[in-house]
Amino acid sequence: MREIVVEVVTAGLHRLTGSGELPAGVLAALPEIKVERPREKTHGDFSTNAALVLARHARMKPLDLARKILAAIPTGQTAGISCDIAGPGFINFHIAPERLRLLLGEILERGARYGHSEAGRGQKVLVEFVSANPTGPMHVGHGRGAVTGDTIARLLAATGHQVTREYYINDAGAQVEVLGRSVLHRCREIAGHVEAPPEGGYPGEYVIEIARALLDRHGDPATLPFSQVVDFAIDWVIREIREDLETMQIHFDQWFSERSLHVSGGIDRAVEELSKNGWIVQGVLERPKGWDGASPEDYDSRPQLLFRSSHFGDDSDRPLQKGDGSYTYFAADIAYHFDKARRGFERLVDVWGADHGGYVKRVQAALEALTGRRDILDVILTQMVNLTQGGKPVRMSKRAGTFVTLRDVVKETGVDAVRFWFLTRSSGAGIDFDLDLAKSRTNDNPVFYVQYAHARVFSLQGKLQERNLACDQGDRSRLDAPEELDLIRRLGLFPETVEGAALSREPHRLTYYLSELAAAFHGYYNNYRILDEDPGLRGARMELCLAVRQVIANGLDLLGVSAPESM
Repeated sequence: MREIVVEVVTAGLHRLTGSGELPAGVLAALPEIKVERPREKTHGDFSTNAALVLARHARMKPLDLARKILAAIPTGQTAGISCDIAGPGFINFHIAPERLRLLLGEILERGARYGHSEAGRGQKVLVEFVSANPTGPMHVGHGRGAVTGDTIARLLAATGHQVTREYYINDAGAQVEVLGRSVLHRCREIAGHVEAPPEGGYPGEYVIEIARALLDRHGDPATLPFSQVVDFAIDWVIREIREDLETMQIHFDQWFSERSLHVSGGIDRAVEELSKNGWIVQGVLERPKGWDGASPEDYDSRPQLLFRSSHFGDDSDRPLQKGDGSYTYFAADIAYHFDKARRGFERLVDVWGADHGGYVKRVQAALEALTGRRDILDVILTQMVNLTQGGKPVRMSKRAGTFVTLRDVVKETGVDAVRFWFLTRSSGAGIDFDLDLAKSRTNDNPVFYVQYAHARVFSLQGKLQERNLACDQGDRSRLDAPEELDLIRRLGLFPETVEGAALSREPHRLTYYLSELAAAFHGYYNNYRILDEDPGLRGARMELCLAVRQVIANGLDLLGVSAPESM
């Protein structure tokens, strides 16, 4: 319906410019025009600011221009739509019930494709998410990033983008060497040796599992090169991560190794490209006042290669190569993102934990320096998940040693609950995940509430068969109750909700929408007799219910959540 209103307004403006009543130049401002849902129902189903935006270009008062636009709209396109002017020049559009009801036929005809669009126009997008260090099991924070990234990818694909999902394996650097030393320590421990664990070692029981697997495969690890021990441990952890992701119905098109950047010279190429364009200097960064020593690589006392990220709005320049000649983690990040751009992706979407927020500006700055584009990278930061059970915080997992694993939470509540709950708030807001509530079969459990609305329609169909009631196409004109028209309006919101969630990278918009649609449907179900009416009204109401079911199913599919037929 929104697209119809946009077409109506655009057609009126083209008629005005074609007749010379408006200068042709006003059409250049069309992208600034908004067609939105008014907050107040009395203002209609849609409202546009076209007259206010174009008044300056047309050298007219907004109110006068609004009247001209209304007069110019082709009458053939306004069947079932009434218009009025409000305030300083807003144009409001009221969709008549008979036109609203046509939407039911469209939903039932399009089925699983309803809500999909070509808004992305085939744009190639790389969505990189999870990318947890391969040093241990996935925790619930990784899980939230995984669900967020996967749902964003699903939304982008549904809106006409060419989407590639990628996992970046951090298999180079100090953290994987610590993992290797931790595994060797556990191997010696199993053999009966008593010694202090390595500094900064990983304490979880999963390290013992890796050590036992290594002993079973190779015997005494002392005979192996250390690099082979590290590789074995990384492969073991990655297999575990893959299993967790498959359980969550999350699949990647590509797995990209950080180590490959070092081996292939990718970091050297990125640094050379920045240097060639004058974005690298050699110097020493001064430690800022109050520095707490959290990032020693940033403040090496010897001369460093520095990327001039401050030129692009970053807080300071950033080191790429330390005084000892080794590259910083940031240098590898730049090389990886440069590689993404070189592979032909027009847009990059990264999902990171909020603790990496300080890297956003510097990576965006580096990409701008390398590609000349400011808008190529979108970074979504996900905040923490606070787990509670019985009103108390959930303690760490013994297997992981320092955190609760995603696997434990999925076993406790199920995949559907985890996926839906992780998307009940915006990525930038923390989530309180109540394990008891997530397992409950009550209306207070948001995923149950939405799935139950879907199952209720199947229940209605079953009751029709039990009573041998016919359900032919009904008389839709009899759907005139306020709650029925409100439901149809909500169903009409679905395509723009999907598009808005995709383009804004805000998948929580979809869970909000589904929750509100489910609430409206449950209220309708409880207050109206759907099966006991005469055939004409019964058929129409069943069509409305089937349309609700289809939209809920489509929405849950985009969230990666099942749509059960019974509960």
